[in-house]
Amino acid sequence: MTLNRFLCVLFVFLICGASFTRAQDQLPAISIPSQGMALDVVVNTKSGQPVTNLTQQNFTILDNKSSRPITSFKVMSAASEPVRVIVLIDAVNTPYQITAWVRQNTEKFLKANGGKLAYPTTIAVLRDQGAEIQNSFSTDGNALSDELEHYTIGLREITRDSEWGADERLQICLKAVQQLVAYAGTLPGRKIVLWISPGWPLLSGPQVQLESKQEQEIFDQIVFLSTRMRQIEMTLYNINPVGVTESLERADYFESFLKGVSNPNEVQLGDLGLQVLSVQSGGLALESNSDVAGLIEKSLTDAQSWYKIVYDPPPADKPDEYHHIEIRLDQRGLIPRTRDGYYANPRLPPLR
Repeated sequence: MTLNRFLCVLFVFLICGASFTRAQDQLPAISIPSQGMALDVVVNTKSGQPVTNLTQQNFTILDNKSSRPITSFKVMSAASEPVRVIVLIDAVNTPYQITAWVRQNTEKFLKANGGKLAYPTTIAVLRDQGAEIQNSFSTDGNALSDELEHYTIGLREITRDSEWGADERLQICLKAVQQLVAYAGTLPGRKIVLWISPGWPLLSGPQVQLESKQEQEIFDQIVFLSTRMRQIEMTLYNINPVGVTESLERADYFESFLKGVSNPNEVQLGDLGLQVLSVQSGGLALESNSDVAGLIEKSLTDAQSWYKIVYDPPPADKPDEYHHIEIRLDQRGLIPRTRDGYYANPRLPPLR
C-alpha cells in the first residue's frame, strides 16, 4: 500500500470511525473545575517500594514551570477510594505463540495467593474483530481464570507483515482505547488498565507526511484521550510480553514522542502510541523482561497507596492549551509519578 493511500484510509477512520471527532467551532469548551486540577500521584523509592508517609509540605507542583498552590491533599488507598483493574490481552499486535504465553502468565497471576485478588478485576481481549470486555469485576482470580479459558484467541486474520496490516491494527487499537475510556467512565473510583502488548504500529518517521486536516484530527484524539483519562481517573500501563528482545517499530522509538504536543502542526501518529499514552497518563511502559505475571504485580503496586493532590492551575489563554506538570519532592531518593500534563479548556462534549 502506498503512503498516500494509507493516510487516506487512516484519515477516513479518524473522521468517521471515532465518536469524539468534532468540528472545533461547534462544541462548547470545558473549563477546569473551580476546585482545581486533581492529580493521582504515586511516590516510590528507587527500588520500587511505595512511600506512604509524606505530607503536603513535601510536595511542590509546577505547572508550565510555575509553582502552584496546593488546595487539597489526601493520602489515598483502595480502602478510601474504589480501584478497578482491567487486564487486556492484545492478540492483534502480539505474535500468536507469545499470545499463548501471555494467557498462561495471566492465569498464573490470577491464581496466585489462592486466587485472591487485591482489587476487583476484569478481563478483556483484543482481537481483529475488536475489544471484548467483561462487564463484571471480581476478586476471585480462579473464576476469572476459568473465564479466560473460554476465550477463543485464534490466529489473526490481519498479519503483522501484511500490506494492510499496520494501518488496520492501528485503527483497531485506537477504536479499542476509545471503547475502554467510554467503559471506564461508567465505573467509580480509580481505574488501572493493564494492556499486555508489544505496542501498536507507530507509523511515524520522515517518510510520513501529514496534511493539516490530518494533523488536526490526530491532535483532537490526543486532546480527547488525555482529557478523558484524567477526568475519569484512568491510568494506562503497557506490559510488553516479549521483553527487551522485541524490536517492534524500533523498540524504544516511542520515547521520541513522550513530550506533550502543544499544537496540531507538531503531531505525528507516534503521539498516539500505546507506550506514549501509558507514560503520559501516569502509568508505565514495562519491557524489562517477559515475566508477565511479575510485571502485572509491579504495575499494581501503584494501587496500594497514592496521593490525591489538587492544585490551583493558571488561567488558559486559549482552548486546548497544553500544560506540562512536574512534581518535586524535598527528599532525595524518591520518585514521584503522575500524568505528564493536561489540556486546559479542552473543546470536548461534556461527560454524560
